[in-house]
Order: sequence, then structure tokens, then C-alpha cells
Amino acid sequence: MSSLLKSAKSIVPLLDRVLVQRVKAETKTASGLYLPEKNVEKLNQATVLAVGPGFTDSNGNKVTPAVKVGEKVLIPQFGGSPIKIGNDDEVILFRDSEILAKIQE
Repeated sequence: MSSLLKSAKSIVPLLDRVLVQRVKAETKTASGLYLPEKNVEKLNQATVLAVGPGFTDSNGNKVTPAVKVGEKVLIPQFGGSPIKIGNDDEVILFRDSEILAKIQE
């Protein structure tokens, strides 16, 4: 994308797409040392920001996404469509079928 989006609220997923944002890993160790950003691992956990309405399958049945806004989910390490928000943030657009699991709290 050539221009940066100002907020994730301006993105409305279509069909069975799910918009998520990765949970940020701790940048501070248990002993209080701060880690450089390049050494912090990307977590596979994300928060669902928006969910599409679903789609109609070939039999005419309505298929709705299995996740809801606000839920914590497990996402694959690679895949999805990353979208830059503002200067630093990034959100990712996945298909509902690509989400690996819900995280119960």
C-alpha cells in the first residue's frame, strides 16, 4: 500500500476474513534488563480486532467465522496479509480457516 492507514477501525473485513493484531512480547527480562527490539521474538498470539460477516457456501448454507471481536487467538507464524497502521503498528488479515485456535482465559 502506498499510503499509511490511520487506524485499524477503518478496515472492515469481507466474507470470512479476520483482522488481528499480534500480542507484543515483553521487552524486559525478569531481572529488569531491556531487550533490543530486533531480539524480541514475534508471538503467535493475537487479539481479534474485526470479523467479516461470513459467506454462503455452494449448498446455500451461511458460514460465519468461528471467532469474535476481542477474543485471543493462536495464528500461524507465517501467512496472512500484513497491513501497516500509522508509523509503527501492524495488523494482519487472515481467513477464518487459517486461525489455529482460540485461547481460553
